[in-house]
Amino acid sequence: MPIKEQSFTIKELDSLVMTIELTLVSIMQGVALAVLAESSAPVVTGMEVAYFPYVATGLIIILVFWARALLHTFTVIRWPLEFGHNFLYVAGTLLEAILFTQVASPPLWFALTAAYSLLVWLLFAVDLRMISRLFAEYDLPAIRSLLETVRREQLFNIQFVMPATVFLSALCAVLIWRFPDLFIARHAHIVLGWMQLVVAVSYLSYSIAFYKRLRSLIVAAQQEWNGEVMTATQRRK
Repeated sequence: MPIKEQSFTIKELDSLVMTIELTLVSIMQGVALAVLAESSAPVVTGMEVAYFPYVATGLIIILVFWARALLHTFTVIRWPLEFGHNFLYVAGTLLEAILFTQVASPPLWFALTAAYSLLVWLLFAVDLRMISRLFAEYDLPAIRSLLETVRREQLFNIQFVMPATVFLSALCAVLIWRFPDLFIARHAHIVLGWMQLVVAVSYLSYSIAFYKRLRSLIVAAQQEWNGEVMTATQRRK
């Protein structure tokens, strides 16, 4: 099949799309952090210790979203710009902000966590299509190795992590609504809050470890992208 060097214009467009992605994520998570700070201030200054796990979990959610977005940008984001993917980022940030207003309301907190997790589940599925498209386009070894690793991890999240997160969050919400005397009056919701925090911290640690595994693959793939040859089917419109 005919081949040609990647044009400088395409490289510029790749760089521009990555810059847009990083800027968008940073701004949106900054907005989410501002909402969390405003909602958490009365809880922290009033020493309402029962709600501290929810404040901490909110912070971890922001860090996870930002870290996963960075991973996605370094591994998958290329020209052309994917509007559906970015629109889901905006919707996710809106749900985050609404969630963070409920740090002192455990039943709503867990219900909204389930809704937010559903949206993230959808985002993982949409991103998997982007990964599959790139995997089909490129026949370079380092790029394919990187994309295959990312695709396997994406499937793990779609098949196991996100369904479990949605189910457990919804279950916590139902338990609190069903047994308010136990979980609200007697503050047993604290146990659920701490459990959620432990899970969130564990997933953040897992994401950081996954990034460390990818670093050498990202460098090798980027070298191929920078000096890349393309088949006719790889030309981007």
